[in-house]
Amino acid sequence: MSRKRILITGGAGFLGSHLCDRFIKEGFHVIAMDNLITGSLQNIEHLFKLEQFEFYNHDVSKFVHIPGELHYILHFASPASPIDYLKIPIQTLKVGSLGTHNLLGLARAKGSRMLIASTSEIYGDPAVNPQPESYWGNVNPVGPRGVYDEAKRFQEAITMAYHTFHKLETRIVRIFNTYGPRMRLNDGRALPAFIGQALRGEDITVFGDGSQTRSFCYVDDLVEGIYRLLFSDYAYPVNIGNPDEITILDFAKEIIKLTGTQQKIVFKDLPIDDPKQRRPDITLAKQILNWAPTVDRKTGLEITYDYFKRLPEETLYNREHKDFSFFQK
Repeated sequence: MSRKRILITGGAGFLGSHLCDRFIKEGFHVIAMDNLITGSLQNIEHLFKLEQFEFYNHDVSKFVHIPGELHYILHFASPASPIDYLKIPIQTLKVGSLGTHNLLGLARAKGSRMLIASTSEIYGDPAVNPQPESYWGNVNPVGPRGVYDEAKRFQEAITMAYHTFHKLETRIVRIFNTYGPRMRLNDGRALPAFIGQALRGEDITVFGDGSQTRSFCYVDDLVEGIYRLLFSDYAYPVNIGNPDEITILDFAKEIIKLTGTQQKIVFKDLPIDDPKQRRPDITLAKQILNWAPTVDRKTGLEITYDYFKRLPEETLYNREHKDFSFFQK
């Protein structure tokens, strides 16, 4: 019996590589595609020896061709950290627009079901907490975050257009803050930034007064939600995240306790358009997917911290992105 074939764009990234692992485990033939701007081959090197795994070094903003049958497409190619999408804003917009268009065309040609990775950032700085899928958001399209937020909002719009006009089978996942092994240590997001600073013996940097909130979902829980959504019959956006909300200040204190370090917490000005609250309403995911997160933050942080502790010293002390003053996502 031949294996079902799935294309995972952004397959060498944090989330993409975990999805590659999951679909290999489920018996699929996995085709990973990544241009390696933010992804790393180290995330998927353990898969190269498998005959049911392929890798294409390609930019999905250009024409995408995959020979043979293709049953599913997961579009996870996109910079996701503030440092990345401020550094490469045009590419961020292109992968969300041209890249999505190219892949929807491929899905239509192959008769594939396609799931796109949207984000909680489409809610902007929300006036509603927690954020349900019915909330349209509060986004500044010309602010620093606009290149990422609007790329994802367009991505949802064109995906729904293909669904309604071409009757294409599509799924949309709105991903909230996710963490776990294979995150890049210096990508500017709160969790790896805090752990990196703790491991280096630096002060922990908190922006604003730390009262802004985030909700952190362990990567295995997220992957399970995505897997269930792909094989559901629901075409509209679904939040996948952990509703266990915590302030950034309290989170910084958790990291200090976890690492057993004695760092001070220092405060910097809050960046432009930084969301004050971020918490998913997962009522829909519970109803439609019978999904809810199962890994508590303490357990997930211990696993993640152990991963970071084992990184090579040159990775820990890479100073390229030491200034995290852009954003704290």
